[in-house]
Amino acid sequence: MARISIEQPSRRLLLQGVAAGGLLLALRLPAAAVEAAPEAKYGADAMPHGVVRDPHVFVSIAPDGIVTILCHRAEMGQGVRTGLPMIIAEELDADWAKVRVRQAPGDEPRYGNQDTDGSRSTRHFLQPMRECGAAARMLLEDAAAARWGVKREEVAARNHEVVHAPTGRTLGYGALAADAAKLRPPALEAIRLKDPASFRYIGKGELGLVDNFDITTGRAVYGQDTILPGMLFAVVARPPVFGASLAAVDDGAALKVPGVVKVVRIEGTPAPAKFQPLGGVAVVARNTWAAMQGREALKLRWNDSPHAGYDSEAYRAALTETSRKPARRLRDEGDATDALAKAAKRVAADYYTPHLAHAQMEPPAATARIRDGACEVWTSAQSPYSVRGEVAARLKLPIEKVTVTCELLGGGFGRKSKCDYAVEAALLSQAMDGQPVKVVWTREDDIQHDYFHTVAADHLEAGLDAEGRASAWLHRSVFPSIGSIFAPDPKHGMAFEVGMGLQDTPFAVPNLRIENGEAEAHTRIGWFRSVLNVPHVFAMQSFAAELAHAAGRDQKDYLLELIGPPRQIPLPQGTEPTQYWNYNEDPRKYPVDTGRLRRVVELAAEKADWGRSLPPRHGLGIAAHRSFVTYVATVVEVAVDDQGRVSVPRVDVAVDCGFFVNPDRIRSQMEGACVMGMSLAMKSAITFKGGQVQQSNYTDYEVCRIDDAPREVRVHIVPAGIEVPPGGVGEPGLPPFAPALCNAIFAAVGKRIRELPIAEQLKA
Repeated sequence: MARISIEQPSRRLLLQGVAAGGLLLALRLPAAAVEAAPEAKYGADAMPHGVVRDPHVFVSIAPDGIVTILCHRAEMGQGVRTGLPMIIAEELDADWAKVRVRQAPGDEPRYGNQDTDGSRSTRHFLQPMRECGAAARMLLEDAAAARWGVKREEVAARNHEVVHAPTGRTLGYGALAADAAKLRPPALEAIRLKDPASFRYIGKGELGLVDNFDITTGRAVYGQDTILPGMLFAVVARPPVFGASLAAVDDGAALKVPGVVKVVRIEGTPAPAKFQPLGGVAVVARNTWAAMQGREALKLRWNDSPHAGYDSEAYRAALTETSRKPARRLRDEGDATDALAKAAKRVAADYYTPHLAHAQMEPPAATARIRDGACEVWTSAQSPYSVRGEVAARLKLPIEKVTVTCELLGGGFGRKSKCDYAVEAALLSQAMDGQPVKVVWTREDDIQHDYFHTVAADHLEAGLDAEGRASAWLHRSVFPSIGSIFAPDPKHGMAFEVGMGLQDTPFAVPNLRIENGEAEAHTRIGWFRSVLNVPHVFAMQSFAAELAHAAGRDQKDYLLELIGPPRQIPLPQGTEPTQYWNYNEDPRKYPVDTGRLRRVVELAAEKADWGRSLPPRHGLGIAAHRSFVTYVATVVEVAVDDQGRVSVPRVDVAVDCGFFVNPDRIRSQMEGACVMGMSLAMKSAITFKGGQVQQSNYTDYEVCRIDDAPREVRVHIVPAGIEVPPGGVGEPGLPPFAPALCNAIFAAVGKRIRELPIAEQLKA
């Protein structure tokens, strides 16, 4: 199969709708089609710059027939630069070997929402990308009919050429491109989509990644790889404690380091600072090594911070104490207090998950250049709009004067949705009179100055009747909120946070209460892969297994009993449909469906041969959850040796993500989630003492190595027709892993794990 190339076109050519090499057809649906679209309410339509009927992806065809497709979402290993162009190519009926992919610059008004997070690229853009491809195909068919002077219905596009059925005549796409470019595109309601039964690419998983060759041969360009003429390099000494400011700096020794050009103070931003820099002192030099050596030579004194006393152990104790007291009620069905008091058996447990760092393989980096009253930025960013907005705000420029070239991301997990590093680069270019400056974060910078995944304490209680059935369920969660970086600290979870595995508890328990206690943030909190689903599902699904044991029941059977019969869980009365449970999606399109949740539990258990005979000190654990409108169940087989070392011989994952485009990417995302889940469960934790992060690199913020990873991950995808809308894939595989692992450990050796990471708990 021919290799598909990834190119970075010039912004000017893209804005003109024409790309290098004489591309002649640039598809844009007419404004009338945009105006005819329904009022934006849900999904992509509810996002900033989210109107999707004006094609944010250009389709261009050269005289030689090469089709160039523009991808407007960030590629960070999830395969979006393959998936979205594949959808267009499918409807265009293009020959994939003649397709080229280009990365769009950051320009949200033109390309629509480019914020690549929330596992929503496919679910938001499947339909618009189909429409783009189909409209281009119809233009080519119209051009061929006019060229031959035949009826429109006599021609059809097939595999990169248009065929006249009565005579068998054909014209290639390249021969028709110039004529097609002169025609008015079809109105939105007139676009004819392909019958899914005729799909050649969608759902097949046979094309491979368009980036694969460049990545595996070292040709791919990441944010760290940007090189501009006359470029300088910088590293920044940031406050060791969140909220501290610079009191004094002695830069004499730093300026004597060969290669150091200048030392620049960066003013911090009072909380809530959103994505603005922490502040500090930058050393600008002619190479990164000189900048790093210069930073080492700085003599710095910092002012005190109100967070200087932040201590993880003390904070954990406070969170746990709060979690045991009544708190703000989020959901209250029946009378949980009375039911708990009258229960035949009462079970209670406390769970804890620590702060986590994103620790993506490529630390943040950005290059900026200011000239002619405008700022250009080259970076790896999940949210080009945030880069443009935050840079414009800090430099006091109109947002139209900030351009962003989006490079490949060497991992993201939510960290690169925050663009403080790009603002640093812009400020330093400004300080250097517009000369291009690349800001490089070291691994230590990345670990110690991250937007950390929140710490959480969860308290659960349940009442069991005489037959062991759950008659009452109480789940109270306490965690510092992401909202603290956007506004004065709310001290309670935001609506979207409590809607991730807490308020949306799917269990059919007659007396159910969900609460959220107060917690103050003492560091920067940011979204992380799967966000609050991680701690909430760890607690909820671990506790479900505890109840099964207390009732003398099988884990899987008891979980299915808790989930109850297939039904759609109604939203709380008076709640906005997207506010809590539904990831900003239309609940009519994406109802909370316990039938689908049951189905993945049953499928994962079946494929794992649940109940099979296992060797001594082996066990099976199961957990399931709906997140990002996708349903996932995970069965982990664990082995614990006599020294307490944990290994995972096999994992079975069942996923129901509705209609899917690229099954190979689904499998890869689920496999990756299991490896990352192993890291979070076994090793990873950020701790604070005296307000400072205690970890600094992979030596003490550990992630799984190859020999730690599950030996086999088997992914089982629930098939679905196109009438079932697509869900997310990048994040839903992560939350069930840790509880499934911990439930398996209990089955293997009888040790109940209620805090992460597991680390040395089994070696005591």
